[in-house]
Amino acid sequence: MAKRLFDIVFSLSALVFFGWIILLSWLLAAFDTKTSGLFLQKRVGQSGKLFTIFKLRTIRKNKEGVASISKIGAFLRNSKLDELPQLLNVLLGDMSIVGPRPDIEGYYDCLEGEERKILELKPGLTSEASLKYFNEEQLLAVQDNPLEYNDLVLFPDKVRLNLQYYYERTFFGDLKIIAKTLFHKMF
Repeated sequence: MAKRLFDIVFSLSALVFFGWIILLSWLLAAFDTKTSGLFLQKRVGQSGKLFTIFKLRTIRKNKEGVASISKIGAFLRNSKLDELPQLLNVLLGDMSIVGPRPDIEGYYDCLEGEERKILELKPGLTSEASLKYFNEEQLLAVQDNPLEYNDLVLFPDKVRLNLQYYYERTFFGDLKIIAKTLFHKMF
């Protein structure tokens, strides 16, 4: 209950403080991608239930229908501004500020044994795993087989880190992860 209250207060405060940045980023994304500017996708949440995650759209299609990350989209991704709408997911109770990053179907929902304990947690905006792999897109871009690298290297390590969080989580530990995230984003 205390974590949920913290999530509500933190996300409301962040929305008030960063609302203008979210609005400006949303308008840039809409203009740049010639869409609504929003990206909605089903992700695996707590207890394996699917929810719709909110992000800013960073990919546009050219006249031939080929999709690519735009320059503005690359900036939004690198700065993680494309993820700020997830503060709404936190308010709705689908996510928490700290917890395993939500993934698409076929990963967390397929875990077995002890690793399924991760599904007891609400997915979060940040975690030790997301801090360690803040540059995941760049890591995958230089791989001969990015999907295989993700499945055999990155994902198992994220599971290990998220399971460690499951067993060691505390309020002060969450504050430490938030501070590391904010410090990481600023510098």
